[in-house]
Amino acid sequence: MVSIFATTEFHDQLRSIIQQEDRLEELVTVVDVLEQRPTPDAHTILVKNGELAFTLDWYNQQPPFLLPEEIALNADNLLGVVFSKLNNYEKAYEYLHKSNPGLFTELDFINRLQQGIPVRPKELISNYSFFEEYRLMHNNAIMRHYAAAPGEFDLEKTAYFYEEAIKSAPTDEHQAFTARQYALLLIDLGQAAQAGKALERINTEQLSAAAKIELLHTQCQAWLQQLSVPYDQDLLDRLKNNLWEVLQAYEQANRSVEAGLLLLDATQIANVDSSFAEALGYVTRAIHIFAEEGLTELMGNAQLRKGTLLYTWAQQDNPQFFRAAVEAYQEALKVFTKQAAPSVFAEVHHHLGVIYTDMPTDSKKKSIWAGVANSSFLEALEYYTKSEFPYEYGMICNSYANAFTKFPQAVLTDNYEKALFYYQEALDVRTPAFPFERAITLLNYLEASWRVGNSDEEFNEVRFLDMLAKAQEVKTLVEEPEMLTAADQHLELLEELRLAVSK
Repeated sequence: MVSIFATTEFHDQLRSIIQQEDRLEELVTVVDVLEQRPTPDAHTILVKNGELAFTLDWYNQQPPFLLPEEIALNADNLLGVVFSKLNNYEKAYEYLHKSNPGLFTELDFINRLQQGIPVRPKELISNYSFFEEYRLMHNNAIMRHYAAAPGEFDLEKTAYFYEEAIKSAPTDEHQAFTARQYALLLIDLGQAAQAGKALERINTEQLSAAAKIELLHTQCQAWLQQLSVPYDQDLLDRLKNNLWEVLQAYEQANRSVEAGLLLLDATQIANVDSSFAEALGYVTRAIHIFAEEGLTELMGNAQLRKGTLLYTWAQQDNPQFFRAAVEAYQEALKVFTKQAAPSVFAEVHHHLGVIYTDMPTDSKKKSIWAGVANSSFLEALEYYTKSEFPYEYGMICNSYANAFTKFPQAVLTDNYEKALFYYQEALDVRTPAFPFERAITLLNYLEASWRVGNSDEEFNEVRFLDMLAKAQEVKTLVEEPEMLTAADQHLELLEELRLAVSK
């Protein structure tokens, strides 16, 4: 729906124009601006000083391209703008290609941004008034940020135009609008600290409520990117409080999809804070929202979050959640199929392989679950190959080897031999460049080596020397006390074995 906000003196004229198109009035509402405050979104049109004008789109409904400050109010211009906001650019062209081709070009920029069609900044036009100078700088930044041709993105120039737009903004509201986009660019580039600084420069005292909420949300996005172990409890508390404030604002404004996305962020924070019940409530609400809106992929992403949450919870002495984690992951696989999303499909199967291995069950079913886990690990390794994805391959091989040490022993094969094979596969790619990961796999390898089938009649010197080298290597890789202690314990046992054999 499009809403046109105007004083009553313009209502008859506006309705007369709208009625030129059959049934268009079903999609367009004329509102008394003195009775209802204009909504700060892309579907709002204002009649200001007898001309068409626009609110800033704080609801993120269209690309953040700024249209001219005021446009002459006539039938062609109004209908062209209305149809563009209804995403009917053919009708917009019909009204504007002769009467106002410049306006259609402006509207088509938005269409091209929505469609991902590259736009060259030199196509932008301006009459160089005070507002137009700001608009030109802002739109230059937006084009370079969101619509650069492949291989043509220039961070230095994009940042320059953002900075110039912020400096030349005619109001605090416009300055905040541009600064938010600049911060989002920096967040996308992994520069969360710089994004926070860009937001801190903005004077928020006179901003609209919608602007304040969007800046707060963007600040939360920057903080989320800065979370790292060990977690800063003060930062977690600020994130919780601010996300809750933004969520309430979104729900009051009926911005359900954005509320759903925010709930996923809240899920992450609650999970990190070990507030599992709270996190489960958030992600369940998000799944419900995405299901109601028919947003299948977002619902699949939410199921992934739910699966990870439940698995984490199950590992905290709550084994009853293993099966629920499996169910959530299986729901996600209905969306992220092997054909549609092979990387996600493989990642989920990696998680499932671990869960099937760790899930408590009676001894009669252990072999069944081991078979299912085996299939999931192989699905994961089919995509994450050693040559193309070495880091992921090493991670999965380490998990697969761990699983073999937990599978029921087979009659004709030695599971620990298989575990050693996959630990070695992991070590091939977990080089000393990844010291922590390599040390973990080395210690796992050592544990399995003690339990692999050995002849009672002779000393396996090759294995002894291999284990000795691996235990010594751990001590060169990490400084974590627990890992060093484990390495020392293996070295002590190996020394005892050497002394026993030498007698």
